[in-house]
Amino acid sequence: MARKPDEYTVHLLMSSGHREEVRFNTIQEFQKWYSGELVPKSASRDFINVPIKNIQGEYMVLRPSEVVGIRVEPVFFGSVDRNFAE
Repeated sequence: MARKPDEYTVHLLMSSGHREEVRFNTIQEFQKWYSGELVPKSASRDFINVPIKNIQGEYMVLRPSEVVGIRVEPVFFGSVDRNFAE
């Protein structure tokens, strides 16, 4: 059985050379943000919100037109299958 990632780290590569990292609980959450926020405004110079997981009081905004690359990385917290029943 294939392991299921615990979360996904998304690396945003900016035209300035900066790299930002955000995390999503599921690939579906990332796809919803990507297709609902980033893609429709991809040529815009207006700021959009980027969700930041588990950081209270902190937020990120970026200009979609400045995103030149995205890397999505599955993250596994442990080597033990969490669905294993003892």
